[in-house]
Amino acid sequence: MLDSLPYELPELITRAPLDIHRSVVLPEWVDWNGHMNVAFYVSAFDQASGAFMRNMGLGRRYVDGKLGMTFVLETHVTYDREMRGGAPMRFVTQLLARDAKRVHLYHDMYHAEQGYLAATNEAIVMNIDYATRRSAPWPTPVAERLEVLWESHQHLPRPAKAGRVMGLAKK
Repeated sequence: MLDSLPYELPELITRAPLDIHRSVVLPEWVDWNGHMNVAFYVSAFDQASGAFMRNMGLGRRYVDGKLGMTFVLETHVTYDREMRGGAPMRFVTQLLARDAKRVHLYHDMYHAEQGYLAATNEAIVMNIDYATRRSAPWPTPVAERLEVLWESHQHLPRPAKAGRVMGLAKK
């Protein structure tokens, strides 16, 4: 485990839930149905996870410095309402759980102007040692930041769509 990081960490944002990422539906993300294609929802949510990781101190300097990286182990997306080209997106992120090597994140994607819920994403992300490409504990400063963030997120209500299992309803 790294006891320190060789760069200054950003000021930690601890709002519960986090509301730190914005984006827009790019023209190349729009399919022949005239709305954001399924694959690009995952890209947009990956960017929201990236904003979470940068808040923890795990941005490009973490990877470029060959200290570590993060890998997504599992993800689940719900598609609630379509987003069209150029639509502004706002992401709200909740830390559902954390341990020595992983975080369980939940994102809501909203239309930033009209306010409706467009999609949700649940992801489990693991810290990876750069040299071995195997799981590794969070660097000490990151583990400390996760604990501070957990203090503000642990009492939030669990999102209704978190932990859902896919299947067809029996009639």
